[in-house]
Amino acid sequence: MAERVFTQRRDWRTAFVALRRLLADGNDTAQVFRIMRALNVGTARRNYHRLLETAAGGRIAFRRIELSQRLTDPRFVQGFAAGTVGAAYADFLATTGYSADGLAEVSRTDLTSIDIEHPYAWFGRRERDIHDLWHVLTGYKADEQAGEACLVAFSYAQTRGLGWAFIAFGAALKELRFSHGRAFARAVWEGYRHGRSAAWLSGEDYEALLAEPIGGARVRLNIAEPVAYQKFQALVAARAPQLRTA
Repeated sequence: MAERVFTQRRDWRTAFVALRRLLADGNDTAQVFRIMRALNVGTARRNYHRLLETAAGGRIAFRRIELSQRLTDPRFVQGFAAGTVGAAYADFLATTGYSADGLAEVSRTDLTSIDIEHPYAWFGRRERDIHDLWHVLTGYKADEQAGEACLVAFSYAQTRGLGWAFIAFGAALKELRFSHGRAFARAVWEGYRHGRSAAWLSGEDYEALLAEPIGGARVRLNIAEPVAYQKFQALVAARAPQLRTA
């Protein structure tokens, strides 16, 4: 029965409905998980086996740590030195008010098999739980549409999960109606390119990575500075005063 969960066909109708709802309300995170379940067929299975082929992957898979439990433990999260990935993640949580267990709870919408005891399900949970860590590593903000769209494109390049590409394309297409649309699309495309050039982040030992200096980790993982995204942010900030006085 569990194997059938990971061999289903893509459900494009569900994906389109969920995308419409997500683009109407960017805070409706449940729709992201609906799109992932509808389109990322076989992604967890493929990337789990890719993990096993890495130098540390066998050990990571054998230990099968539930990162959501680690990342919701205040003593663990607050235990990293200043300047590390872990310290930046703690600051991210404090600034945004987000939490790993909050994301985990949203992922359980529709009573799916996310929590079953299966290697592919565990890998899917792991991918869910490292999403906000990718925000920290890449510099794409989590509490704005552009930052999420850029990280979604980055995630597609990293995982080859079609659901990520579907969301990124939909977000870019929606923004093209506005004057800043091309700058938005360039930032999203940059996210994809940076995801392709970076090391495979799903193969990282995240407990060890959290203790690394964040600048050194970005260099080691070949995560480039998001220049086009920063230019888009500056463009939006420059136009904000004009909109308030119009």
